[in-house]
Amino acid sequence: MPGADSRDDWPARYLGELATQRQLSPHTVAAYRRDLEELARLAGHADWSRLSHHDIRRFAAKLHASGQSARSIARKLSGWRGFYEWLSRQIALAANPVDGVRAPRRPKTLPKALSVDDAVQLMEANRHGHPEPAELCDRAMFELLYSSGLRVSELTGLDMVYTEGGNGVPASLGWLDAQAGEVVVTGKGGKMRRVPVGGPARDALQAWLAVRPAARDGSAALFLSARGVRITPRVVQARLKAHALRAGTLVHVHPHVLRHSFASHVLQSSGDLRAVQELLGHASITSTQVYTALDFQHLAAVYDKAHPRAKSK
Repeated sequence: MPGADSRDDWPARYLGELATQRQLSPHTVAAYRRDLEELARLAGHADWSRLSHHDIRRFAAKLHASGQSARSIARKLSGWRGFYEWLSRQIALAANPVDGVRAPRRPKTLPKALSVDDAVQLMEANRHGHPEPAELCDRAMFELLYSSGLRVSELTGLDMVYTEGGNGVPASLGWLDAQAGEVVVTGKGGKMRRVPVGGPARDALQAWLAVRPAARDGSAALFLSARGVRITPRVVQARLKAHALRAGTLVHVHPHVLRHSFASHVLQSSGDLRAVQELLGHASITSTQVYTALDFQHLAAVYDKAHPRAKSK
């Protein structure tokens, strides 16, 4: 059992066990070493076995004040906690001082949304007189994602028609109601909702349905892959990324960007947060309130450009 006079050996012994007994990679062990070196710097000459919960909280606050990210601090706390769990097996500790210490909350990142002009340009790009069926399929998918704010899983789960199971329960997770100009989808938590489909999306869907081949698996899937089966979210993501690159879009575009753009643009035009909540299928208004920040960003950009004294000279 090491005594207080050998406390400087504790990190070396711990790191040695990580490398030999747990067989962690040299890269991982080096990361743990840096975290313990930072703990040693913060602790100074204090005996590590006597550090308290309050000390660790103070160290975390110092790291936060120095500009370290919440993610980085959380990783360090995890490394320190593991060290003290090991140390408690070497000597008697009153408690693990890192237990219960949490990193600062990570700032909620705002969803990326295209401007209205960029979204329209993306939808209109790469059109020519005689598109192949695959191009018509892509156009219909992208228009529908932006028109109705669907999750990509909701898009790929759509059928061409409503199919009924037992006791009048829908057999499919979602379907296109072309006559009503709506899609019916089942979102998170099994919550069903109806979402309108805009004019350009309806036109694109009609063009796709006119050439859609029969599915090889006999399903009623609205959108098919090149193999003639229901398309997957990964394929939609890859096709949208390629389409955006050909269109010259400067930001990385994936299906959720179109969903965010839909929500932001509807909110900018209507100011109706509750309506956006229902259209997106959010169970809580809290999930939708992030778009009010997006809306403020738009207003702030307009202000900066338009107000004669918005910026200092």
